[in-house]
Amino acid sequence: MADITKYEAINGGTMISDFRTTQFFSIFSTKRKTASFAYGFIFVFTVFTLFLAFTPSSSNSSSSIYSDESYRSHFSPIYYYFFPNSSSLSSETHNLPPEPLYVGNHSEDGDIIMTHKNEVLNPNDATILPKNDNYTTPSNSSSGLSKGSSSIKNQTQSEKQSTIGVTNTSKNFTAEKGVVKNSTPDDLVKSLMNCDLFDGNWVKDESYPLYKPGSCSLIDEQFNCLLNGRPDNEYHKLKWKPKGCTLPRLDGSRMLELLRGKRLVFVGDSLNRNMWESLICILRNSLKDQKKVYEEFGRHHFRTEASYSFVFEDYKCAVEFFVSPFLVQEWEAADKNGTKKETLRLDIIEGFADKYRNADIIVFNTGHWWTHEKTSKGKDYYQEGSHVYSELNVMEAFRKALTTWGRWVDKNVNPKKSLVFFRGYSASHFSGGQWNSGGQCDHETEPIKNDTYLTPYPPMMTVLEKVLKGMKTNVTYLNVTRMTDYRKDGHPSIYRKQHLSDEEAKSPLSFQDCSHWCLPGVPDAWNEILYAQLLVKLNQKQLH
Repeated sequence: MADITKYEAINGGTMISDFRTTQFFSIFSTKRKTASFAYGFIFVFTVFTLFLAFTPSSSNSSSSIYSDESYRSHFSPIYYYFFPNSSSLSSETHNLPPEPLYVGNHSEDGDIIMTHKNEVLNPNDATILPKNDNYTTPSNSSSGLSKGSSSIKNQTQSEKQSTIGVTNTSKNFTAEKGVVKNSTPDDLVKSLMNCDLFDGNWVKDESYPLYKPGSCSLIDEQFNCLLNGRPDNEYHKLKWKPKGCTLPRLDGSRMLELLRGKRLVFVGDSLNRNMWESLICILRNSLKDQKKVYEEFGRHHFRTEASYSFVFEDYKCAVEFFVSPFLVQEWEAADKNGTKKETLRLDIIEGFADKYRNADIIVFNTGHWWTHEKTSKGKDYYQEGSHVYSELNVMEAFRKALTTWGRWVDKNVNPKKSLVFFRGYSASHFSGGQWNSGGQCDHETEPIKNDTYLTPYPPMMTVLEKVLKGMKTNVTYLNVTRMTDYRKDGHPSIYRKQHLSDEEAKSPLSFQDCSHWCLPGVPDAWNEILYAQLLVKLNQKQLH
């Protein structure tokens, strides 16, 4: 019965009867008949096989993943003829292009993770691609990134189902492990180019933080909330998720490759030190041999000197921090009685600027010190030339200082060599007072979830945006104000130090830090955005 079935699949079930009735076979004996039957079968089968081999198959063409005909085997129609239900196997064996460098897998929340083909897939060490198929082209914006709506060529439903590794918008969609993703790092860059990275929300992700709490000995006591006894840990497990794309997870080893042979410098106040320490920990913890990462002068505490530099020996790169809370020069001027008093020179850039003007990447910030009592009141403090203003509005003083900074950048920083960033104001969350008047945030363990409770956009950042627009140099604005405003849970609060002074011990709740951020924590997300921006901008520099 099996033989009959096989023959019927070839010529409709008439072959045996035709052979038996043919006069040609009647002159032979039974044995000769059998041999002739075999030769005849081989001849007919060979002819039919050649016919199928050179006849195009419409089913195969319609289900092909790739439009390029060179990727298709000319003999695949034979396979489809005898095994019509094996389309998925055929797609993998016949239609694959040359082996790609990266493979795609899905994380727990459905993000596609790009991993080098020779690496073991690890959600903590991968680049995440966006969940949508909409890739956009660049356009100008103050932040260097903006929303876009252009998309790649539309696919039919059948094409989406047959394409290996294509992102599915269903939350329940998961891909088989090891399936090849027909995508490249260039696609990731395209998806980020027109995405507003600062319009989003915080989502829980059990694979976070980017480095294990307590694993980085370089974190200052001020930011080391775990060491200082903070009992909760949910604030570690939140990642920033833009609405228009997926922010790639910061891969320390790949970022070090981007920084190979370069200097990355942070310039600003203690909030930029917060960001700098975060990045040092992320990059250092990505390496097997951490002994080849060290502070240039062997220092282990980072609050007393004017500058610090961490060297990554194997990559011949440095990640540095220069203390400059105002970006302009703190000064001294004599009053009418000859007594010297502190002033702020709004017309002179800060003193260490020449040391970093040739750096490859510079991240500036200023903001919090402009809210302190002396600067906010502006009485006998601001100076231009030999003139000390008896009183000057803080917003006008801030504008003058940023204008001085902007002119210095335009004159001294080579835009063909250096990338310049400005990180915006980081929100504080003091309740019941300010940093020096009993403000508190120790009871906060969850972020703000209702946008109506967010604070208005700071006037200082409106001044900053106007200055940036008037500059010749293209400065990328890292507008972190809104994303930080949600995170009232992320500050050290009472967990800012281990040993309190006698005064602090009498009233520990009156001395809280609701400005800076615990590490691991919020500044890690700033560095993920910086990483995404570098992927885009360094790629663009290579193209020009």
